Amino acid sequence: MFTKKKQKLVLLALSSTLFSTALMAQSSETIVKSIINLRGDVENLYSEIQENKSRYTSQMKSLEMQSTDTEAQINRKSTSVKLVKAELEKIKQKIKETTSTNKDLKPLVVNAIALLEKTINDGIPFMIEKRVSDLEKIKSQLNEGLITQEKALSLVWASYDDTIRVTKEIGLFKQEIDFKGEKILAKVAKIGSVMMFFSTPKDEVGYVEKTDNGYKYKHITDPKDIEKIISLFDALQKQIRTGYFEIPNALVLMESK
Repeated sequence: MFTKKKQKLVLLALSSTLFSTALMAQSSETIVKSIINLRGDVENLYSEIQENKSRYTSQMKSLEMQSTDTEAQINRKSTSVKLVKAELEKIKQKIKETTSTNKDLKPLVVNAIALLEKTINDGIPFMIEKRVSDLEKIKSQLNEGLITQEKALSLVWASYDDTIRVTKEIGLFKQEIDFKGEKILAKVAKIGSVMMFFSTPKDEVGYVEKTDNGYKYKHITDPKDIEKIISLFDALQKQIRTGYFEIPNALVLMESK
């Protein structure tokens, strides 16, 4: 009987040992797998860090190259500006030396510009702002020494020729007009310097009328006159500048009624 109990105890002890050994083996296997997984994660993180480091290094090199290139461009532009300024000063000096013997021309040029500006402002309101602006540009360049007095005189003479041409020219143009209290880009039909008709984007038509204070754009509502003006615009659009045209009486020399 004692022997049987002893055998049971031995078997129980062996079973416990085997179970403990199995648990330890399973636990060791789990730990090994965890270590392997952790090692893989560490390697992945290390690779990612290296990639980011390499990317960051490339970006820094690129930015550094861009910065260097930008700085070089700025230096080139700065040098170019300095060279242009120096060249401008040379030109001004050369103009000054060239015109030193013709000092009396400037008052003549300035006076001619003033007379022409008055003629333009008093005449038919055709491209007045641009024509006066061109004259002011000549005067400004003359005063700043950017052109010689002879050159200024030549440009003013050309402006006089242009003013004479305007008085004879018949054609279709576009310009801003002051109509019904608004600035509107309209088509204008100019008959020399004696008549000027207009047509707005809303198909409103009329003509320029002289007043005591200058000129005004008179709106036409009579169907017969409207048809006449439209026919004139159509003819000029087709570049028909000769022939018989029936148009409303719009002489700018007439006083407003």
